[in-house]
Amino acid sequence: MKLFFRALLICAICLMGYLCIDSIMRPIRFDQEKAIRDRAVIERLIDIRTAQVAFKNAHGMYANEFDTLIGYVKYGQMPFVLKEGELTDQQLENGLTERDAAEIVARGRAWEIKKWGLEGFRRETTYVSVLDTLFGASFPIDSIRYVPYAANGEQFELQAGDVSTGASGLVVRVFQANTPLETYLVGMDKQEVLNLRLTAEKLGKYPGLMVGNIFEANNNAGNWE
Repeated sequence: MKLFFRALLICAICLMGYLCIDSIMRPIRFDQEKAIRDRAVIERLIDIRTAQVAFKNAHGMYANEFDTLIGYVKYGQMPFVLKEGELTDQQLENGLTERDAAEIVARGRAWEIKKWGLEGFRRETTYVSVLDTLFGASFPIDSIRYVPYAANGEQFELQAGDVSTGASGLVVRVFQANTPLETYLVGMDKQEVLNLRLTAEKLGKYPGLMVGNIFEANNNAGNWE
């Protein structure tokens, strides 16, 4: 009987030791897993930002839906300027501009090229694939709409619009892509996730990851930056 109670006591001590260690390691494991998931979501948001900037350069506004944005990246083209040679200080002082120099070379008039010393100067605009240039031909562009680690294929929320800045009333194009904590931390400790949400809300911050801001111009910054 004494051996039984001694064995029972040893088991109880081991269990208590395990529970103590687990209580210490649980938040550490949570933070480690959260860091991995944060990194994946941030990388996806950066890809969305890259695509949106290119879209705005081409269309003067941001895309407000993924079908439009992804279609542009997959099938669109963007200008690429091939540059050879630079204007010298003397040429600039003489009033020659990059635009004027490019026009002179494009016209191909030998006497003008010689007069201005543009023999080694060249500016040529070609058009290249948006997908190949920004991401690479094999990049799975269709996937940028989906939130990593989401359980049911949830997509990022995407919005675009205009805001007025300050007293000047200058209108600025803006966009926002975001996902809440619960979407990409699904399956993790619910109390820890809830604590993160409550902390963010208490500080007046978005409880999740977000790039850009639909309510104010923030130079397309991410809330992790």
